[in-house]
Amino acid sequence: MEQFNQQLFLMLNATPNSSHWIMVLAHFFAQQAIMMIPAAALIGWLWVPRRELIVKMLITLCIAMILAKIIQAIYPHARPFVEGVGYQFLAHANSDSFPSNHGTAAFAFALAFIFWGRMIYGAAFLIIALGIAWSRIYLGVHWPMDMVGGFLVGLLACCLTDLIWSGLGKQVLNKLEMFYRRVFATLIQRCWVKY
Repeated sequence: MEQFNQQLFLMLNATPNSSHWIMVLAHFFAQQAIMMIPAAALIGWLWVPRRELIVKMLITLCIAMILAKIIQAIYPHARPFVEGVGYQFLAHANSDSFPSNHGTAAFAFALAFIFWGRMIYGAAFLIIALGIAWSRIYLGVHWPMDMVGGFLVGLLACCLTDLIWSGLGKQVLNKLEMFYRRVFATLIQRCWVKY
């Protein structure tokens, strides 16, 4: 598996001769595209509103990131540049790479939309998540299997969230909405945000 992981990485990894515009695109996906998560959550809570979905998505993200940290502690895996494989075009700490934190967050976010019936948004966010995964391999800071791991952790987090939601979800949502209406009462009255 490690040999396949390295071969696939070398096929996807940029080189000093790679196109400038592809490098620019890769840097955008590797660094800025992840901001879709807080932006979509904010829009979904304040203006759309899709509050049940947003709370499920946030629970999924929390579970996914906790699982990723546990896996990284149990199964430490060096990044490609640490092992001297390929080229690195993005500054990054020498932290464990499996599963990718960016990949885990992006896939968990996209899968949450798909899991709870927002297929068109989920498909769009899944394309962005794939862009994030590609970019971080392309720029030399992750192995392909780090992204597969992120996808699987995101999927598992959706399943666990569904179990949690069946027991506690409605109560959590009601309390968060009450808190929101208290804190944002003036903005709600002025119709700057949704009730």
